[in-house]
Amino acid sequence: IKQISHSAGDFAAGEAQLSEKERKEGGLIELPVVLIGIVPIYNIPGVQQELRLSGEALAGIFLGDVKMWNAPQIAKLNPGMDLPNLPIQVINRPAGKGSNYVFTEFLSKASTKFRAEVGTSPSPKWPVGTPAERSADMAEKVKTTPGSIGYVEYQYAVKGDISQAAVLNPAGKFVRASDRSIVAACEAAEAPRWNGFSASLTDAPGADSFPIASFTWIYLRTGSPDSARAAALGNLLDWVYSDGQQFAAQEGYAELPAPLLAAVRRKVKDLQ
Repeated sequence: IKQISHSAGDFAAGEAQLSEKERKEGGLIELPVVLIGIVPIYNIPGVQQELRLSGEALAGIFLGDVKMWNAPQIAKLNPGMDLPNLPIQVINRPAGKGSNYVFTEFLSKASTKFRAEVGTSPSPKWPVGTPAERSADMAEKVKTTPGSIGYVEYQYAVKGDISQAAVLNPAGKFVRASDRSIVAACEAAEAPRWNGFSASLTDAPGADSFPIASFTWIYLRTGSPDSARAAALGNLLDWVYSDGQQFAAQEGYAELPAPLLAAVRRKVKDLQ
């Protein structure tokens, strides 16, 4: 965001919402490109059933307050599950990660203590845990560390065949991440107006909504002095919002719903 605001490139991308200051002083706008889900992944030896977690329980784990897998905060969400008396090994991401922003935004909505002590940030000061630099590193660490928990983009959990938790949403349902549940979160947040291009999708209403969902945005400067580069960028955006959507889906992201895609296309045409 800092680099694009200082004209270091033609566009940037990420999962952090722009602040009003960044929009105004950097002359930036953000446009949604695809949808992602940030998924809690875990490795609990001997547990075959799908784990259920709430935002409050996750906040307790990542604050270091919930230390054991059979802690009451987890056991009450998973009645009948034989949870082991095993220490929780927390794995997190270092500074400057979009997944941090989405995950901490969700945890901050779920827990006033988390909001006060850590807050929403791409660079949170984690009180506990071992860092994993890349999403692939996070997936590998969780897969090979008994007792561990972490969080990755949905496609890494699927491709790595790693256990992922169902997460409690505002409708009181435990929902597992999928293309459909991630799109459901977007539809619940955006319909019927379809113009909240910078909207938060975490903790979206609706029984089918996965609660740790987000847009991936492209960040653009509102004006370009170079007409040739502006035209080339316009061609790229035309592709992103047409054929590009199917490639995003192939890579494990979810496509924008059709009404939102149409609205973004109209916005892009206004910029050109």
